[in-house]
Amino acid sequence: MSVSPKIDLARHPLTHWAGPLGLPDFTRIEDGDFGPVFDTALAAHAAEVDAIAANAEPATVANTLEALELAGVALDRVSSIFWCRAGAHTNDAIQAMEREISPKMARHFSAISMNEKLFARIDDLYARRAALGLDAETLRVLEKTWKGFVRSGAKLDPEGKKRLAAIQEELASLGAKFGQNVLADEKEWVLFLDEEDLAGLPEFVRGAMAQAAETRGQKGKYAVTLSRSIYEPFTTFSERRDLREKAFKAFAGRGETGGATDNAGVVRDTLRLRAEKAKLLGYDSYAALKLDDTMAKTPKAVMELLEPVWNKAREKAAADEAELQRLAAAAGSNDKLAAWDWRFYQEKLRAEKYAFDEAELKPYLQLEKIIDACFDVATRLFGVTFKEKPGIAAWHPDARVFEVFNADGSKRGLFLADYFARQSKRSGAWMSSLQSGHRLGKGSTPVIYNIMNFAKPAVGEPALLSLDEAKTLFHEFGHALHGMLTDVTWPSVSGTSVSRDFVELPSQLYEHWLTVPAVLEKHALHYKTGKAMPKKLLDKMLAAKTFGAGFATVEFTSSALVDMAYHARPDAPAEPAAFEAETLEKLGMPEAIVMRHRTPHFLHVFSGEGYSAGYYSYMWSEVLDADAFAAFEETGDAFNPAMAEKLRKHIYSAGGSADPEELYKAFRGKMPSPEAMMEKRGLT
Repeated sequence: MSVSPKIDLARHPLTHWAGPLGLPDFTRIEDGDFGPVFDTALAAHAAEVDAIAANAEPATVANTLEALELAGVALDRVSSIFWCRAGAHTNDAIQAMEREISPKMARHFSAISMNEKLFARIDDLYARRAALGLDAETLRVLEKTWKGFVRSGAKLDPEGKKRLAAIQEELASLGAKFGQNVLADEKEWVLFLDEEDLAGLPEFVRGAMAQAAETRGQKGKYAVTLSRSIYEPFTTFSERRDLREKAFKAFAGRGETGGATDNAGVVRDTLRLRAEKAKLLGYDSYAALKLDDTMAKTPKAVMELLEPVWNKAREKAAADEAELQRLAAAAGSNDKLAAWDWRFYQEKLRAEKYAFDEAELKPYLQLEKIIDACFDVATRLFGVTFKEKPGIAAWHPDARVFEVFNADGSKRGLFLADYFARQSKRSGAWMSSLQSGHRLGKGSTPVIYNIMNFAKPAVGEPALLSLDEAKTLFHEFGHALHGMLTDVTWPSVSGTSVSRDFVELPSQLYEHWLTVPAVLEKHALHYKTGKAMPKKLLDKMLAAKTFGAGFATVEFTSSALVDMAYHARPDAPAEPAAFEAETLEKLGMPEAIVMRHRTPHFLHVFSGEGYSAGYYSYMWSEVLDADAFAAFEETGDAFNPAMAEKLRKHIYSAGGSADPEELYKAFRGKMPSPEAMMEKRGLT
C-alpha cells in the first residue's frame, strides 16, 4: 500500500502563494500535486468546520458565521488553481483528477451542509437575527447562509440526507463527464482543406485556419475546427455549401456522436437526479428549487419574459428567411434554405442592405486595441488603471498578468487574461477568480481572470476580431470588473456572488461601451495603416447593429425555453433528445435555425449546475442592461461622472451585499420593463 507524503499546506506552492505579486508560483506546480494537496486541504477544512460546530460557547456571528466564512483557505486556493486548469489548460492527468475530485468535493460540502451541530448554531443565529443588531450586509449573509443550508438538506431526516448526499455526488460526476465529452468531440474533429477549397474566405479566416492546421502538424493545409472563432466565420463566408454542411453537422452534433463521448445517458441521468433532488427538498420542480433565490423567483415569471420575445423573434426570423431564400435563388440554388446556409446568405443580405460585411470591419478590430479599449472605458468610468507585468508565469504561456490600481494609485488587485483557443482549453469564454476580494478577517484583494477562445494568428501577425468577438471581450471584462471593483466585507457576497439572473447585468451592460463612437474612433484602428475606422463604415456598422436579430434571438431563446422545459416539469423526460425535438416543434422552431446550445453540448446547463434552469438569465439581465445604459444616454454623455459613480456603488462594487432589486432601484430609481430590451435587439 502506497502512503501519500505528508503535505505542509503552509508551505506547498498550491496553497502558499509565493509567486510574483502574491500569485501562485506556477513554475513549482506539477499535475501530480493536486491529489495529495486536495486530500490534505479537505481534511483541514473538515477539521475547522467540526471545531466551529463543537464550540461549547453560545453561537455568535464571530464564532460561527465569520469563522465559517474564513475557514478552508487552503481548499479555496488549490480549488481555484485546479478548476482554472481544468477549463483553460487540461490534459489526461487533470481530467482524471477532475473525475475523482468532483464527487469528492460534493461529498465534502454535503457533509458540511448536513452537519446537525453546525446547522443548530446557524439556526439559532437566524432565529435571533432581529435582536442581534446586525448591519444590512451581515444580516443578508446570515439569511443566505441559513437558506443555503436548508436548500442543501439540513432539515431532512437521516435517510433523506443520505440520499441527497448521494445525488449531489453523482451529479458532480455527471457534470464533469459531460464537459469532458464535449471537449473531446471539439478536440478530435478537424477538417483539413487545400487552397482550392477556400472560395469566398477572407484573408483573416484563411490565416486562422492555416495557423490551426500548423498547430496540428499540417503546415501548408487549412483546418476547420469546432472553435467558434473558426467555425462561425467559415460558415459565414465559405462558398462551398458541402463543406459548410460538414462543419455545421459536426458543430451541432457535439456530444451526440454515439460513441464513448455521447452525452445522451449523462443528460438523462442528470435530469432524473435533479427532479429527485427537488422533490426531496419539497419543491414542485427543479426549476422551482433553482429559481427560489433569484430575481425571477418562479418558472412562470421566466416564461412571461421569454414567450413574448420568442414570438417577436420568430416573426422577424421568418421575414429574414424569405429574404435569404431570395438571395439563394438569385445565386442559382434550388435548395431549400438549410441551417448551414443561414450565416452565409445573412452576410450577403447585410452587404446588400448596409453595403458592408464583417470582412470589411475586422481589420479595424485588433485584439490589442480592443483590450486597450476595455481598460480605457474602465478608467473613464471608474478611475481604475491597468499595467501589464510581462514575464510572470501563469497556467499557460499565453496567459497575461496585469496589476490593477485605484484612481489614487493604490493597488486594487490583479487581472489575468488568456485569449487564444487551443486544444487543451474548453470552448467558450468566461470569467472566474483565483481569489475574491473582501474585508473580513485580514481581508483579501481580488485576483480575477478572463478566458477567451480567439483564433491565434501566425507569429508577427495581429489577432483580428469579429464584432461579436469584440463584444465577447467587453462582456467578460464586465464580469471581471464586477469581481475587481467589489467593496464588501463578507467573502460569500463578493463580486459575482449574486443571483444568477443579476450576474449578467455588469457584463452585458459593459458591452454597450464598445460601440460608443468615441471609443471606436480612438481604438478601432486599421492594423496596417493605423488609421481610425472611417466615419462612413462606423455609421454603417451602427446602422446594422440590430441586423440578424431574428436569427440571434431565436438561437438564444429556444435554448432558454428548452432549458426551462426540461426543469419546470415535476419529473424527467425518459428520452431527452426526443423531448428536445418535441419542445421545439411545439414552439414552432424554424427549420433552418438550431438552438445556440443543443442539449448534448449545452455546457451552461449540464456541465455543473451553474446555469441549469437559468439560461434565461442572460435575457433577464438584458432587460436591466438596456435600461441601465439608457440612463447614460438620457444624460447625453456615455461617461457621465455622476451616473458612473452610482453604477460603481450600486452595481459593480456591491456584489451580493443587498437584494439585487434594491441595488438596481438605488442606481436607476425604478425597475425596467422588457420593451427597452426588445427595442435594443431590433424586435419592435
